[in-house]
Amino acid sequence: MLKHRGFPGRLTGTDFQFTIRRPNPKGVTPLTRRERFPDRRPADKRADAAFMAALWAQFGDEPFERGNLDAGRLSWLFGREVLPATDPFDAADYEALLVINEAVARAAFPDAFDTEWGA
Repeated sequence: MLKHRGFPGRLTGTDFQFTIRRPNPKGVTPLTRRERFPDRRPADKRADAAFMAALWAQFGDEPFERGNLDAGRLSWLFGREVLPATDPFDAADYEALLVINEAVARAAFPDAFDTEWGA
């Protein structure tokens, strides 16, 4: 499992996790598209925006390996702002390649592209 050096482990001052420390011994948690409803808590929305900002700051528009990125946090963006970069795509693989769908991500999180993550 690739560890993304320099990527924030969590949203500062919260328990919203962005990365995992070690592979899951029971198997890789698959990425699934989670529906974001309008009535989500503001803290959850901030975590999504900060995670998107961190992804953009670290990878930009280049494909990136899932590695140690948290499956739960990625799943809130998967299928919309973050897409599979290869076909076929294995959602339960730490080496799976992903890419940011910049147009959709900018529409959903406009501030994530103007600031540094964690700010």
